[in-house]
Amino acid sequence: MKIHIHRGQNQIGGNIIEIATNTTKILLDAGLELNDNDMQSLPPIQGLFDYAGYDAIFISHYHSDHVGLAYHTHKDIPVYIGEASYNIIQASDHYKKISTITPKGFLRHNQRITVGDISVTPYLCDHSAFDSYMLLCEADGETILYTGDFRSNGRKSFNALLNVLPKNVDKLLCEGTTLSRDNYVAVSEKELEKQAIELFCKTSGPIFVLQSSTNIDRIVTMYRAAKRSKRIFLEEVYMADIAMAAGKNIPNPNFNDVYAFITSPTKYNMLTKYKNKAGKSFISKRPFVMCVRNSMLHYLKSLSDKMSFEDGILIYSFWSGYRETEDMKNFLYECKKLGLKIFTLHTSGHADEKTLKQLIEKVQPKILIPIHTENAARFKAIVPNIVIEE
Repeated sequence: MKIHIHRGQNQIGGNIIEIATNTTKILLDAGLELNDNDMQSLPPIQGLFDYAGYDAIFISHYHSDHVGLAYHTHKDIPVYIGEASYNIIQASDHYKKISTITPKGFLRHNQRITVGDISVTPYLCDHSAFDSYMLLCEADGETILYTGDFRSNGRKSFNALLNVLPKNVDKLLCEGTTLSRDNYVAVSEKELEKQAIELFCKTSGPIFVLQSSTNIDRIVTMYRAAKRSKRIFLEEVYMADIAMAAGKNIPNPNFNDVYAFITSPTKYNMLTKYKNKAGKSFISKRPFVMCVRNSMLHYLKSLSDKMSFEDGILIYSFWSGYRETEDMKNFLYECKKLGLKIFTLHTSGHADEKTLKQLIEKVQPKILIPIHTENAARFKAIVPNIVIEE
């Protein structure tokens, strides 16, 4: 098998990886570059947009830097993605009133899909995107394992993944997102939950959580902390739709202590499908944890007219780099003006060095190819005995 990395090898995001034999050609991920959601230009990849020059595209997970280009690829190229991952994409696109992708089939843990003479086996892994997969490609007597994005500090068992992964693969395409962060050690979601419970229990005012609506593990973490601190959990309809799409066991407005809310009267029709829904008058009279986005500043200001924000807090639960954007700076500044104290409770969706080493030592690749990293050279210090191809 031949590997051609069109994009993503010496950068974070935008993965486009071609795997080919003499008769079959597939892509692993078709991602936008980070901060390129406006699609300034399509990459010059022949047979991806103008005609169906690929036999299939396999999407590891729903983050836009892995799936974003799949919205623009030629309609005759089959796309495969996890079913829950697709449900989340569909819910998100419906909310945004945009067309969504149409998969040919779904990835399922340890169930092989054969396209031409290439077999692809997905392995469910932990990541900040729900229903993420590593992808094992087999053809011509060779094996290539692509990690996609993964970690060991979430709510899925990393040991269970290690136990099922193949050994002695020929090539390992391994993400290294966190390798640019000096001495980074990942905090677990369970530890984050403990920290949140402690903070919530000593807070008498309102609690707001600024987090991604598609980070399902984080929704679970903050819901569990809200429950332990005897607060209702509030999801704006976008997050509520995402949670419902992810599965009935994910905190959603069918839970007795979870309520959906809207930030604009124009969204009322989206609210009516939920049994548990809350307006400002209801919210202002109860202790709560409310999940918010930085586009909700006007709503928070109007809510502050209904209730006191004294001893209130805002939990910042994103990557620290987003704090440097103008929109985020303004939102945090205005929240402070409303009287909210800001605390950071976050952990990465990506593997730290210990986790990377565990994975590499388990699969024992003949060749390691770094991807999704700005510090590929760091792999040499982590696994000095492995051949690294940059």
